[in-house]
Amino acid sequence: MKTVKKALITGITGQDGSYLAELLLSKGYEVYGMYRRVSTETFERINHIKAKLNLICADLADQASLIHTLKDIQPDEIYNLAAQSFVPASWTQPTLTGDITALGATRVLEAIRIVNPKIKFYQASSSEMFGKAVETPQKESTPFYPRSPYGVAKVYAYWITKNYRESYGLFASNGILFNHESPRRGRQFVTRKVTESVAKIKLGLQKELFLGNLDAKRDWGFAGDYAEAIWKILQHKKPDDFVVATGETHSVRELCEVAFSHVGLDWKGHVKVDKKFFRPAEVDILIGDASKAKRELGWEPKVKFKQLIGMMVDEDLKAQKMLMK
Repeated sequence: MKTVKKALITGITGQDGSYLAELLLSKGYEVYGMYRRVSTETFERINHIKAKLNLICADLADQASLIHTLKDIQPDEIYNLAAQSFVPASWTQPTLTGDITALGATRVLEAIRIVNPKIKFYQASSSEMFGKAVETPQKESTPFYPRSPYGVAKVYAYWITKNYRESYGLFASNGILFNHESPRRGRQFVTRKVTESVAKIKLGLQKELFLGNLDAKRDWGFAGDYAEAIWKILQHKKPDDFVVATGETHSVRELCEVAFSHVGLDWKGHVKVDKKFFRPAEVDILIGDASKAKRELGWEPKVKFKQLIGMMVDEDLKAQKMLMK
């Protein structure tokens, strides 16, 4: 009789957690999701699959809760997606960002070491680790130069994952994911801020959109595609680190042009630059080289940039129309 695999996802209520949970359920996994106890529950991204999930209340800041969770579940795989992941907030909450994003990963690894060193571990690393990139495109061997407390915390989590792998023989891997978006993206992130504003402007609910650096360039992919890469990393024959990216870069200005033109509007008549949205230390351009993931994992991004932004605008239009009823 075939044993059903168990997976634990930290940060299951987030964008990536919801797409990964869907994927694992489709592959027959028993899926456990870890969430923090807060006054207002935010299960909107997983409501459609909530009945199929096993939700566990625990916290990356609480070592004991992680150890108890692993002992109770005995998972085969852990996907550590939880973090304080909004870069601007890391400047106003640098200590919290370090505690959750950096030390949180350490606590999960330590729980694995104590409870069962055979559990496979995935760490959600970030292109923000490259920051002021020393080479373009960025690949696995590119030196890190983080430009925010968030980027610094992710570098720590990346290296502690490698250290536990090399020191304790854990199957611990890093996925260095470049920006990935979807209709489930948080409203504070620039892509969702743009697409939701486009929907509101089209429907006459808003007139202007205020943004920061329009020249910043990012490698934007679809979160659903990246969930597949995350899963493939833990199915690889050995633990390793992989860049996951589209290999294309687009500016915030291009993002605005594509989003507004999708509904027949000229972005120049609505977008205004506001200095308060500029970062203290700007990251000018990020573009990833995912040739290793393509070669060793057989992974390829499927959704193109314009298709992704159009999908997001359409969903935000639908959502705003529902609110207007």
